Amino acid sequence: MKIKRNWVVPKGQTPTDFDKKILGFQDKGFLVPKRRLVLNDEQIDGIRKSGVINTGVLDEVAKIIRPGISTEEIDKLVYQYTVDHGAIPADLNYEGYPKSVCTSVNEVVCHGIPSEDEVLEEGDIINVDVSTILNGYFSDASRMFIVGEKTDPQRERLVKVAKECLELGAAAVKPWGFTQDIAKAITKHAHDNGYTVVREFAGHGVGLAFHEDPDIDHYYNPKGGPGMLLVPGMVFTIEPMINMGTRKVFIDEDDDWTVVTEDELPSAQWEHTYVLTENGLEILTY
Repeated sequence: MKIKRNWVVPKGQTPTDFDKKILGFQDKGFLVPKRRLVLNDEQIDGIRKSGVINTGVLDEVAKIIRPGISTEEIDKLVYQYTVDHGAIPADLNYEGYPKSVCTSVNEVVCHGIPSEDEVLEEGDIINVDVSTILNGYFSDASRMFIVGEKTDPQRERLVKVAKECLELGAAAVKPWGFTQDIAKAITKHAHDNGYTVVREFAGHGVGLAFHEDPDIDHYYNPKGGPGMLLVPGMVFTIEPMINMGTRKVFIDEDDDWTVVTEDELPSAQWEHTYVLTENGLEILTY
């Protein structure tokens, strides 16, 4: 088997103990990160500051979520708050995406496009996914909101279990572990509660770019290997999408963005950006 040699010690440099540990995994055939994915303290601090604004955006959204507002109003708030704080909404014009935020209501899994015509109703559940660029550093997080005072108990339970999936996935991460540790924890909890895990979308490396390695799959595939080695200094999102019914989804042909459950039953998702340290994960967004 040919080993993919992602980790390379620059010519003329003596390998550090950190290098040697990664090279040891690589020599055994494990997939390891490229050097550029292991960030320094200055870069991590830049992402952390971006995350503060990203969190502030979601806090402001939480104040206005109610029956009767349109998802377009959410988009306007996200744009204004972000630019007022010296940052840029990462979603806006990303690969042609037309808005500053993704608003995914009920059966929309992800990438829902805000619209004046989409007005929130009592009992809806909505995922608001915000991404921020500050001084070239990216952060990314989403929250679920229940619109109004109450919703169907089944939807409320879905939202709760989806958050637990995120938390259990994060708890499974250890320095020198692998990405599939995350997927295993998420899949078990979702399936134990009678839900399914969307496979077409994954978490991702973030920080110096909007999306990069590693892919953080949320669905566990025991035959697919352990995934990429996770080492201190890596920054990535975990963002499981949990469906009440079938895991299957489709993309709305009208806009080529909106992802919907095939059976049109509800879906829920939570997301954070994390940095892996010697002691485990630190959340950079809330």
